[in-house]
Amino acid sequence: MIANIVRPGNYTYGVLKYLFEQGRSNEHTDQHIVASWDDFIPDPGPSNSPGHKQRLGQLTQALDLRVEQAGDKAPEGHVWHCSIRAAPHDRILTDAEWATIARRVLHATRIAPDGDPDGCRWVAVRHAEDHIHIVATKVRGDLRPPRNWNDYHRAMNELTAVEEDFGLTRVARGPEAAAGTSAVKRSTRAEEEKAKRLGHDKTAREQLRHTVRTALSHAKDLDEFFNLLADAGLQVETRTLPSGDLGGYKVALPDNSKPVWFSGSSLATDLSLPQIRQRLAATEAQPTPASSAHQHRPNPWHVATAAAERIPHHLAHADDGAVQAHLTVFGEVLYALPAHAPAGLRAELHRAAVAFEHAAHTRARADHQHARALRGALKAMRYQPADHAGLAMLLDAAILVVLAVQRRSALHHHDRQVATARQTLTHLQAAYDLIAPASLDALAERYPPDNTVHRYARALHEVLPRHVEQILTENAWPALTASLAAAEAAGHNPVAILQQAAQHRPLDDAKSASEVLVWRIQRLGMRQAPSPSARAAQASSPHSHSAAQPAIGIPTASVPSPSRTGRPR
Repeated sequence: MIANIVRPGNYTYGVLKYLFEQGRSNEHTDQHIVASWDDFIPDPGPSNSPGHKQRLGQLTQALDLRVEQAGDKAPEGHVWHCSIRAAPHDRILTDAEWATIARRVLHATRIAPDGDPDGCRWVAVRHAEDHIHIVATKVRGDLRPPRNWNDYHRAMNELTAVEEDFGLTRVARGPEAAAGTSAVKRSTRAEEEKAKRLGHDKTAREQLRHTVRTALSHAKDLDEFFNLLADAGLQVETRTLPSGDLGGYKVALPDNSKPVWFSGSSLATDLSLPQIRQRLAATEAQPTPASSAHQHRPNPWHVATAAAERIPHHLAHADDGAVQAHLTVFGEVLYALPAHAPAGLRAELHRAAVAFEHAAHTRARADHQHARALRGALKAMRYQPADHAGLAMLLDAAILVVLAVQRRSALHHHDRQVATARQTLTHLQAAYDLIAPASLDALAERYPPDNTVHRYARALHEVLPRHVEQILTENAWPALTASLAAAEAAGHNPVAILQQAAQHRPLDDAKSASEVLVWRIQRLGMRQAPSPSARAAQASSPHSHSAAQPAIGIPTASVPSPSRTGRPR
C-alpha cells in the first residue's frame, strides 16, 4: 500500500467536489463514504444522484465547523488530504476493511487518535476498487491544530503493519524502497488519457522506451544506435555541446502534427546518454565473420547461454554493482530475442522483456564491466542466426535466471519485483514450450542403440542418483541419449560430460531435469574434445570403469528405450 499526502489546502468544498465527481475520464464510480468521525453525517453519493449538491454542502459545513470557530487561530492550509492505494495484485478490499485502514492511519498520524473526542473531523471516500481518499480539517475540538508532524512517515509505517495484518503485498519503503524502485519512468495521467483517446494500448512514452531498449540491445556503438532508432521510424534529435561532444538525445513518435519529444532519461534512468555510453563500452569483442573466416569462431548463442547460466551464481555471491550489471545485460538479451525468434514466439518474448524491466532494477550503480561477455555475445548474435535448438537452449537458461531473480527479490521483500519476475517467467515458459518440443523430437530421431542407452543410464545413476528415476521417465530422455551419443562420437567421455552438466546447472528448479541436461550437453559437446592422452587418462580413471559396470538399482529391463516419437516406449 502507498500513502500520498498532498500539499495542504484551504478549500474543503473543492476537494470533496472532486472526490464525488465522475473524474476527468469517468474513472470515479460508486462514490461513497466508507467511514467518518460521525456515522450520521450526510453521504453526498455520486454527483448525478438526487440531492447531491445539498448533501455535499452540508458535509462541507460539518467538516469546516471548527475551522470557522477557530477563526484567525485556524492553521494556514487547514485541509489534510491523504490517498491510500493498494498494490495492483492485491485483492479487492471491502468497505469495512478500508474503514479500518483509514482509522489506523488517522490514529498513527495523530490527526484523529483513537479514543480522543477532540480529534479532527474527517471522512474517508471511496470512488474506485483499489484506493480511498481521507479528507480532514486540521482543527481539533479544543480549537488547536493537531500534532501531525512527520505524518507521511507515520502513515507509511502503519501501512507496513496493515499489509502484514491484511495479507497484502508488502511494498518496499525507506532504503529498501530505493532498492526496489524501477528505472522506468511512469507515464503521466495526461499521456494515459491521450493514448486511450487514440485507441492505443501503450502511451507514447512506453512505445518509445520499448523501441529504444530494442535498438540498444542490437547496437554495437552510438552511431548504429541512432541509425536503428531512425530505421524503427522514430524522430531523433541529438544535442551537441560547445566542445563539439554529444551531450544528449531525444526521440518522438512519427507524427504529422507537433511531435512530443522525450529525452532518454525521461523514458528510464538507465537510458540516458551517459548510461548508454557505459553499456556500449562494456562489450567484449567477438570475432566477426570477416575476421574469423579462417579460424574457429565460437557460437555466440552458446557463449550467451554459458554467460546466462552463471548469472544465478553472481546474484547470490557478487557485489551489488556486479549484480545490477548482470541484470541490465540480461534485460538487453530479452529485448533482442524477438528479432531472432520465429514469428509465433515474438509476442511472448516481447512481453517477457517488458515485464522484466520492473524486476531488474536495484539502487546500486551498475559496474557494466562485469557483464562484458554476455553483452559481447549478444552483439555477435546478429551474425549467426539461431536455429530452434540454440534459441530453446538460451530460453532454458533464461528461465533459470529469472527464477534466481525472483528468489533474490523475495529475500529482500521486494514484492513488486517478485510479481514482475513471475510474469516474466510465464511469458518465457510459454515461448519455450512453443519451440522446445520440435527441437527435442529432432534430437530424439538420432537415438543410439539400446545397449548404448543402457550404458548412459548407468552413467546417469552414477552422476545423478537423486534424479535418475525422474530423468528416465521424462519425455526428453530420448533426446538426452542422442546428445550423449553425439558428444561421445566427438571424443567426450559420457560420465565426464554428465558431471560437467550437473555441476554447472542446478536441477532442483528445473521443470524437466532431462531437458536441462540436453541443452547443457549439446553446448559442451561442441567444445574441443580431450586429446588422445587425456582420453586415455579418462579411460583408466575410476569413473570410466564404474560406468562400464552394471549400476545397482537400475536393472537393464527398467531402462526405457527411445522411440521415434521422442517419448519412452
